[in-house]
Amino acid sequence: MKADAVRGHLDGLLLAVLEPGPLHGYAIIAAVQRRSGGVVELRTGTIYPALNRLERIGLLSSSWESAGERRRRCYELTDEGRRTLAGERTAWDEFTQAIGSVLNPSSPPGLTT
Repeated sequence: MKADAVRGHLDGLLLAVLEPGPLHGYAIIAAVQRRSGGVVELRTGTIYPALNRLERIGLLSSSWESAGERRRRCYELTDEGRRTLAGERTAWDEFTQAIGSVLNPSSPPGLTT
């Protein structure tokens, strides 16, 4: 999928995959790819700035965790992040319904039932 198709929806995607619990960056990338059936592939250069921005505005919190000898930053939703995710889902439903109505109208224009 082209990066342009994801633009504008990245925050919602990141918040959604973090809803079940904390994840580190590569696990976030893998979760988006898995949940999209392999269609959406995010790059580290895309998600880390977004994660930092979401943390800065209070939608995520992060902490360092050790995995063997490696340390990695794990991100999780804040209460504000959960509220924002709910709003993102509502906006997405409205958007897809509106676009679907245009692309797949139930009856041809000009005809009444």
